[in-house]
Amino acid sequence: MIVELKNVYKDFHQGDIVVNALKDVTLDVDEGDFIAIMGPSGSGKSTLMNIIGCMDIPTSGIYNFDGRSIMNLNDETISAIRNTGIGFIFQSFNLLPRQTAAENVELPLIYTKHMSRSHKRELAREALIRVGLEDRITFYPTQLSGGQKQRVAIARAIVNKPRIILADEPTGALDTVSGEQILSIFESLNSEGATIVMISHELSVAKRAKKLYTIRDGILSE
Repeated sequence: MIVELKNVYKDFHQGDIVVNALKDVTLDVDEGDFIAIMGPSGSGKSTLMNIIGCMDIPTSGIYNFDGRSIMNLNDETISAIRNTGIGFIFQSFNLLPRQTAAENVELPLIYTKHMSRSHKRELAREALIRVGLEDRITFYPTQLSGGQKQRVAIARAIVNKPRIILADEPTGALDTVSGEQILSIFESLNSEGATIVMISHELSVAKRAKKLYTIRDGILSE
């Protein structure tokens, strides 16, 4: 099991008011899963994704990542887990405009010890080929379409072979054709063993996953 959440709560304080963003959430993500989480704005899905991605810590409950509790780890250790164990894909791509596609893909490898620059370049090239961008390796983000940018983001997410890929509205900024291409890549990666958790507000997108959860008012249900 890669992700194990048990009875997780997450509270935020707004002055004297306590906002219960997550309420008694339990979720298991096994190796090879492809899970989609749907919910309206303010439902808690982004908070849940931040916790799964070790960007935030639950107020209470249990969170084990790859069999290890992350509840009391220091920032350096959690950063290392994020960098090597989790691949992130965002709706807005989050590419650096002055870096080529290959240089953007190399970013998660910056802190990889004992790896030569040439090896990093080769891994980035392989990841870009994997998502069908072998002819765009030296292109800058401004030279790429939205679908191509998202494929660069996917290559960046998989370049260090993370334990899990987290995708936050990965097709939200794309047209139908580009969105279909991205979902096909996810299905292909999952068929090869990749573990994926995806947030989407579109049922047609979420139904492409193997498991579908909904979240409303901080309560998760399958």
